[in-house]
Parts: sequence; structure tokens; C-alpha cells
Amino acid sequence: MHQNEALTAKIISPDPVEPQSFTDPGEAVKALQALYKRNTRFIIDAFIALAGGAPIEGRYRACYPKVSIETGSYGLTDSRLSFGHVATPGEYATTISHPTLFADYLIEQLGLLIKNHGVPVTVEESDTPIPLHFAFGENTHVEADLAALADVPLRDIFDTPDLNTTDDQIANGDFEPEPGAPQPLAPFTAQRIDYSLARLSHYTATSSAHFQNFVLFTNYQFYIDEFCAYAREVMAKGGEGYSAFVEPGNNITLPGEVEPEGGHTGVRMPQMPAYHLKRADNSGISMVNIGVGPSNAKTITDHIAVLRPHAWLMLGHCAGLRNSQKLGDYVLAHAYVREDHVLDDDLPVWVPIPALAEVQQALEEAVGEVTGLEGYELKRVMRTGTVATIDNRNWELSHQSGPVKRLSQSRAIALDMESATIAANGFRFRVPYGTLLCVSDRPLHGELKLPGMATAFYTTQVRQHLRIGIKAVQKLAAMPPERLHSRKLRSFYETAFQ
Repeated sequence: MHQNEALTAKIISPDPVEPQSFTDPGEAVKALQALYKRNTRFIIDAFIALAGGAPIEGRYRACYPKVSIETGSYGLTDSRLSFGHVATPGEYATTISHPTLFADYLIEQLGLLIKNHGVPVTVEESDTPIPLHFAFGENTHVEADLAALADVPLRDIFDTPDLNTTDDQIANGDFEPEPGAPQPLAPFTAQRIDYSLARLSHYTATSSAHFQNFVLFTNYQFYIDEFCAYAREVMAKGGEGYSAFVEPGNNITLPGEVEPEGGHTGVRMPQMPAYHLKRADNSGISMVNIGVGPSNAKTITDHIAVLRPHAWLMLGHCAGLRNSQKLGDYVLAHAYVREDHVLDDDLPVWVPIPALAEVQQALEEAVGEVTGLEGYELKRVMRTGTVATIDNRNWELSHQSGPVKRLSQSRAIALDMESATIAANGFRFRVPYGTLLCVSDRPLHGELKLPGMATAFYTTQVRQHLRIGIKAVQKLAAMPPERLHSRKLRSFYETAFQ
């Protein structure tokens, strides 16, 4: 055996911790926090020591904490609840990462389990190693400090991210535990969460800790500009219930301020910049410019999903497909034609993506309140119907008999490149979703999106559209989570965690 192989075959870990049982969810989360902090600190300290010249004594490993529940009965649960209980008797478990970031979420989920099944939850160490990169957290470039370890591969000394065990099998309904192993308690494992937290920081240039429970997606910078103007106005007035406004680079403006404390720090704009109008209880609004295309839409929702938001909505532009539509009209999606293809392997196209009543009602009411129209008059500016999402931006250049016939047969009233992807990933990850688009061109009727044609639309409609989205979010935030998280999103055998 090579000297390095013999050396790193020795596993060096922190002292084992005995499992602990809790009937108080707050105490259980404190135990998870203490165990996670100890184990990540162990990895960080070992790396810092080695980078400083300390001798390598073996392979340094610490594992994620785990929380589990075991029940021998079905329990007496409220049949109206979509989460907070297990489907059948047995053992259920999940690994936990960043328990401080997820503290409120974990307290809620564990509290429901304890209440609904009348049994304690158990906190202990799992056998899943914490990768070195994830122990350090966001925005840490581990490789930059490796000069002292140049002769030994990093993977021989520390555990590194393993994509073979980082997947969406649980969320996709494909996970099958080994015989005798516990069923999953949550839709995402600790490694999957850590992977997405790192990606979120990279793609949005803001910390995952700033994300709020309600997310607006857009495909145009015009909407971001309006959101920033609105947020700065709110901050200048004292916050109006919001606690901060965060921009890329984690530039933070507090109530009473007109710009970030200390001014803007320089940041290269990321692929999908995010902006956060925060509330103390995380019921504020995050807005992300996802750019153009279904690939971006899937990428960002894949990662935001691990934060378990209460809802996400798409606000953007679309092509109107009906002769009765005008530029600036609104489209409230109640069904989707999925020709985006990016989710075909995870969610077959034959799976229907249902409209969610609570979201639809909030959006329609918000349109009425902002425009001042109601009832039959509201139909003058908004149409409810099917939105088609396609992966070819220049679909108009195809032979018209193909796409036009399919669009007509589907009864589509609008077409874009992101909405069905966002809705489908909301369905897949059990995140309530909705879509309100604004007609910016009518290619089937000669009104193409060309310079000059949409100028008036951009200047008059974007502000109104954004205000509608904000009002809809405020309506959703006023609903109790157990009402908003629809049972429509739950399959036969679901995880207990929302």
C-alpha cells in the first residue's frame, strides 16, 4: 500500500454523540444546530491546520445530523392537511444541513409530526459525510488555500461533493429505500440542499439567507428596475412593514435609508440576479430575473425549491395568440402546453399541471384591484386560458402549419419560454405556483417584438403589472400555509415535511 493510502485509510472523526429524543420541536432544532456546528467546525479546523502546515494524520470526516421519527400507528390526523404526518407506520428519517437557516421551517415540520403522531423525534448523527466545500458554506474558495497540501489529493483527506448521491429521486417519486432502511422524511437530503445553496449564491449574487417565502420570476430587466424603485421608495418611507431591501452583492438598504448602508459594493452581475424585499418573518418578496429560456427557468427553480417557499409566480411578457388581444392585455394561465422539454426526464409531459385555486384567485383579485375593473369588465384587459411554453425563441420562422395548428388545437391564448417550466417545477417540488403574463407582441397578426413597437407598452404596463404581482403576493402571504400548500401537489406516498 502506498504511504498516502495507508495514512488516509485512518478515519479521524469527532467523538460520537448518543441519540436524543425530543417532544419539544424547538429543543430538537437546538440539538440539530449544536451537532451541525460541532461537526462542520471539526472539518474547518482540520483544513485550516493542514493548510497551515500541520502533518496529515488520516482522513478527516464528520457527518450530517439526522432527525427521525418512528410510529406504530397511522395516527389521528386532520384529513385536510397536505403535510405534517406520515402515510403509514414505520421509521422515517432525513439528514439535515444548515439547521439555523431552516430553524423556523424545522420547528414547524417537527412540531406537526409530534402533535399528529404523539411520538418524539430523535436527533443523532447520520452516516452521510459532510463534504469539505459544504462545511465552509457559501462563497468560500477552498482550493485557493491548498498550497500546503499540493502533494496529496484533496479527496484523499476530506470528503468532497458526491453527485452520485445528490439527486431528486425523492421529489420525483423514484426513491426506493434499501430493505430495513427508513423512509424519507423530507423531499431533499442534506447534500442536495447544500448543492443548491451554493448554486443559488453563484447564480443570484445574494446569500440564500435573504430569500423570502414568496418569489416573483421575470424574464425582463424592466420589471427588476420597477421592483427596485418600489423597494427603495418603501425603504425611504420607513419600511412599511419590510425590514430590508437586498440587492446583488448582498447590498442592504434598511428602513429610513435611500441606498445601501456604506454604499453599493462592486459586484459583477450574475446570470440570474436576485432582489429581496424582506420581512422579519420571511414573508416578504424575492424577485429574480431569470432571463430567457426554459433552461434558466428550470435551473433557478431547482435550487430555490430547497428553501421550501410558500409560492412562486411568473410575471413576464408573452406573445398573444388571439386576434381579440391587444398589447398590454394580461393572461392568467390556468393550463400549460409543455414544449420546453427540459423537464421531460423528471416529469413526463402526460402529467397535468393543475391551476391552484388560491393562487388564481389572488392573481385575479389583484388585477381587478389595481386596474379598477371587475366582473365582466375585467375581461377587457385579462383573459384566462392555456399558455404554451416553447424552447425555440424563433418559432415564428418555422413552417406555420405545424406550430400554429398545435397551438390552436391546444386552445392556447399565449406563448412564452418560461412559464410552463416554472409551473411544472412547482408541481414537481410541491411549491404553489401561478402565472400572470402581459402581451408584448402578436406575431400571428403581424405585431412582432421589434424596436419601437413595444416602447409605449414597456413604459405604461410594466409598473402596473409589477404592482399586481406584489398585491397578489401580499394576498397569498395573508393565507395560512396549510391552506396555500394544496393537496393537489401531493402524491400517494408523500414525505411528511412540506
